[in-house]
Amino acid sequence: MSRESWLLVGLAVVVAAATLVGAVLLAIRVVRTRRMLGALGAGGKVAFYGALIYTILPVDLLPDPIYLDDMGVLAGALFYLGRLAAKHRAAQRVTGDAPTTSLPAAPPGGAPRR
Repeated sequence: MSRESWLLVGLAVVVAAATLVGAVLLAIRVVRTRRMLGALGAGGKVAFYGALIYTILPVDLLPDPIYLDDMGVLAGALFYLGRLAAKHRAAQRVTGDAPTTSLPAAPPGGAPRR
């Protein structure tokens, strides 16, 4: 193979590895939200388990060396779960109820603590 071909193959490997790392990191963040599922209702459970099942199953929109679709599903689930958690916290503040589950409190910056 020519030098240009090897460069393209090397670039493809680097891009595939980077998307794999990104998908794994997103999957870890989704799994960490599991402790909130009891408070987030059925929609949260569907988003959580749906995202994990889609990521694990070999049937994808794009072939598995390209993890962009998996990353999109995981990021979408994280966004949705974050919004559900924020709504749940706001509802608890308005009603003055004591927390019934162990949702992580949000620091002043807005991002949830780990």
